[in-house]
Amino acid sequence: MIDVPTLHTDRFIMRPMRPSDTQALFPTLSDPQQCLYLTRPAFTSHDELHGWLADPSWPGLTWIAEYAGGPDAGSNAGAVAGRFVASPTHAPDVTEIGYIVCADRQGEGVASECSRALTAHLLNTTFRKLTAEVDTRNEPSVRLLERLGFTREAHFREHETTHIGMCDVYFYGLRKSEWDARSKGA
Repeated sequence: MIDVPTLHTDRFIMRPMRPSDTQALFPTLSDPQQCLYLTRPAFTSHDELHGWLADPSWPGLTWIAEYAGGPDAGSNAGAVAGRFVASPTHAPDVTEIGYIVCADRQGEGVASECSRALTAHLLNTTFRKLTAEVDTRNEPSVRLLERLGFTREAHFREHETTHIGMCDVYFYGLRKSEWDARSKGA
């Protein structure tokens, strides 16, 4: 098992998951509207969610974004803002990223700031390429990936059946060389 390193952004600490995070994530992950683009329906209990989050057979890595302390943090200090993941793919030097921001924190730039930090960490340490799959109707996620520099590599029509039915999926990719060029302003 790979250790999940703690990452820091201007406003957030991205740390390994704790059992208490289930309670903070439950209001979002139990809301059918917030889970619309997950591959499964909303969770119905804390136990069900905890079993999914802490599943020992899942081979990915999880970071929990929480607001850092400091003079500007106010009452947000320590509040959970979202979950960010990296999952193995077909090759050991390629990983898929994913994210969900707590409903009460959406619109605050959490996904952008934390996904940027995760992308930088993954491409500057282990991986040569990141991927992401997104339901074509999930416009905020599509915009986020494109702002980060991901390229839409494929549009898979009627690719996946989820709790909302048959879904079209965009497949995005970002190579380390592209990230490096963007980071240098090229």
